[in-house]
Amino acid sequence: MGQTARVSAVVWIAAVSLAAWLWLLLCQGFFWRTDVRLPARRDPAVWPSVCVVVPARDEAAVLPASLPSLLAQDYPGRAEIFLVDDGSSDGTGELARALARRHGGLPLTVGSPGEPPAGWTGKLWAVRHGIALARAREPEYLLLTDADIAHAPGSLRELVAAARTGGFDVVSQMARLRVESLWERLVVPAFVYFFAQLYPFRRIGRRGARTAAAGGCVLLRAEAAERARIPDAIRHAVIDDVALARAVKGAGGHVWLGLADRVDSVRPYPRLHDLWRMVSRSAYAQLRHNPLLLAGTVLGLALVYLVPPLALLTGLVAGGTATAVLGGLAWLVMTGTYLPMLRYYRQPLWLAPLLPFTALLYLLMTVDSAVQHHRGRGAAWKGRTYARPDAVTEEG
Repeated sequence: MGQTARVSAVVWIAAVSLAAWLWLLLCQGFFWRTDVRLPARRDPAVWPSVCVVVPARDEAAVLPASLPSLLAQDYPGRAEIFLVDDGSSDGTGELARALARRHGGLPLTVGSPGEPPAGWTGKLWAVRHGIALARAREPEYLLLTDADIAHAPGSLRELVAAARTGGFDVVSQMARLRVESLWERLVVPAFVYFFAQLYPFRRIGRRGARTAAAGGCVLLRAEAAERARIPDAIRHAVIDDVALARAVKGAGGHVWLGLADRVDSVRPYPRLHDLWRMVSRSAYAQLRHNPLLLAGTVLGLALVYLVPPLALLTGLVAGGTATAVLGGLAWLVMTGTYLPMLRYYRQPLWLAPLLPFTALLYLLMTVDSAVQHHRGRGAAWKGRTYARPDAVTEEG
């Protein structure tokens, strides 16, 4: 009798996992599709002015591959770059000036804001300083872009054309991350896949929807930034892209986010340790430093990603046909939803069945993020640690 009850429980768990995957497949904004790219656009009659703000802290290793692409932007209107050297110790500011002298192109101003006051993350304090410098130019748009992102020559004009055509206050792109090392191949596409699962891109662009998020490349209407009090309203946010989009949307703005075709991150993550730090830096902040949300996330990841292969193997070993079929079907749906992201990243499709292993890594990274927080280490960005909880997340 006891054994029968245990078998029934395993079957029910496998059935719930399959039901969860069918719901994700059909009811979570088709998050698994990768066709949300820059929307239809046409060139405006008059190109608005744009100021590009680049917060940079110890970025000398990546600037030679990223900054020249901004300097070389083929933009018909007035555009200027403000790189904010946030207390770098590797000569980031001097290197930026040297690259501007060597490559020419758009005007470059390098500023330095000093140490951030209490309540501010260093990155957002640098963004605030850059926006303050840009305000003297009275730009219509601000392009906020991370220092590791390289842009194709027409990237800025495409963003502006999309914003003007669609009436968006924010047009943001998820830069295509570098995928070269073994660990990058296993972890990076899944990172974007999980992000899209939490923040389905189709819902973000829908007026009235609560879901809000942005990527590392954000074109922001200056008027919308003032209305939403960017960045002051999000000054403590570690997950600043989500916080920015949520603040703009909360102030009545229209936000769009999609995958990039010609905007790429050049930052390498060659080792598992590098990727682990990237994820664990903000994973617990995403859960609002809430132990109950952490427990729910761990159980959810286990149910959705770990149960299918375990149910299949258990059913095959123990002769439980129902368990094996339910687990196999759930694993098949999971694998199928991951294929488009692997194609987007130009990775071999045989990586798709390995998603449960990658999900296990993310589960451990999330738990480690919580452990680090409760040890008082907090979240970190470029050598700074922030003990203050980041309450920014999105529930929709």
